Amino acid sequence: MDFNGQQVLPAIKSMKDFENVLTSNIEYIVMLEVHISQLESIMRYARGHCKKVLLHADLIQGLKNDEYSSEFLCQKIKPDGLISTRGSVLKTAKKNGILSIQRLFLLDTIAIETSYKLAERVHPDFIEVLPGCVPHLIEKVNIETGISVIAGGLITKKEEINSVLASGAKAVTTSRKDLWSIS
Repeated sequence: MDFNGQQVLPAIKSMKDFENVLTSNIEYIVMLEVHISQLESIMRYARGHCKKVLLHADLIQGLKNDEYSSEFLCQKIKPDGLISTRGSVLKTAKKNGILSIQRLFLLDTIAIETSYKLAERVHPDFIEVLPGCVPHLIEKVNIETGISVIAGGLITKKEEINSVLASGAKAVTTSRKDLWSIS
């Protein structure tokens, strides 16, 4: 699975950015830090503009991050994907036929090993590696887990995007608007 050839996934942090991306030719978007009251209208507008929404479940304001909230998201909001560090959220997404994306933070060896164990239990569709500006670790995560990798965080230039894509990442997430049109 890839993102229909889209290599840069805009990470949306504001409703203004969301409105701007609606009229673009970008298909997949990542929604960060949204309020629970905005979810239904975001999905309605996104679907109306043929956008596929990957919701960061851990960053939804006003919604506890547990199995019940992920059931609510899957059954009522129906995003195209859920991003989380939590196994229960990822398992619920998979059970409901929604793309599951595990976030893995490159903090230290213990954090990486713990994330590998989670990936082994859950088998997410993708692993989003943060920060994404470390190509050799992106390649390592891909090899160690056998799961496709998305790179995100601290990527500031087109050359960095090219580097992480060359290391095996399927896509890059970024909130930098100047990088959204790169593919």
